Amino acid sequence: MFAVNVEGAVVKGGKWLVIERGAEEEHAGGTLSFVGGTVEQEGFSQDILERTVKREIFEEVGIEIKEKLHFVYSSSFLTAEGIPVINVVFLCEYAQGTPYRKSEDEVEAVYWMATEEIAGHPQSPPWTIESARRADQMLKQLQAGQL
Repeated sequence: MFAVNVEGAVVKGGKWLVIERGAEEEHAGGTLSFVGGTVEQEGFSQDILERTVKREIFEEVGIEIKEKLHFVYSSSFLTAEGIPVINVVFLCEYAQGTPYRKSEDEVEAVYWMATEEIAGHPQSPPWTIESARRADQMLKQLQAGQL
């Protein structure tokens, strides 16, 4: 069985909403990432991944995103405890609110960063850089009407 994690690549004005994860976080504490979290068991449910992204973004940084989300890609990894995880990244458009450390245990800092800034930041793990590059590519395709 896999745990399922979702992340929102929230874009506003050509920059991505990125958090520095709390140092005490079990997975990748102190690194940069998109906002997200684990999908909770709800029984029979529709659009659970999309609702989870919206909920996690609001719970962690206090902003709302627009209704339409775009699937970017999925990947898998093992946690330090050996738990297999599927990670799903969605492209999300900012709607309203000012991001802040709403969940202070999970979020150390909040930034708006361009893809190049994420790629060059010493606290960016390879998977966050990959997610930013893929989200950026999808955003450009959407803006060009190619998707």
